[in-house]
Amino acid sequence: MAVPAELKYSRSHEWVRVEGDTALVGITDHAQAELGDITYLELPETGRMLAEDEIFGTVESVKAVSDLYSPLSGEVVEVNSEITDAAETINQDAYGAGWMIRIKMSNPEELDHLLSAEQYEQLIRE
Repeated sequence: MAVPAELKYSRSHEWVRVEGDTALVGITDHAQAELGDITYLELPETGRMLAEDEIFGTVESVKAVSDLYSPLSGEVVEVNSEITDAAETINQDAYGAGWMIRIKMSNPEELDHLLSAEQYEQLIRE
């Protein structure tokens, strides 16, 4: 399983790539592998305000339906609309083209609540 060192991770298997005052969010390679073939994705509208750990959407696969949790508080400023029509992109490129939303962070201190790559690797080994 790929766990890029430059990203932060939530215990609910979302990843965060900080870019200035925004954060790109998706699900981890581990999460997509556990879900299997992803068939449908429900993402929020731009402009939606999210709180840390709030459900922002769902991902459906041949195995299950899972909620997506916001790792940070802030405003959804961009949604990856390309993956809503091609959900399998998440299986193919979870950390690249499979990103889901961009959040303008309202509380960057919440980044301290996330796991490092090393901590996340330990979590998924347990």
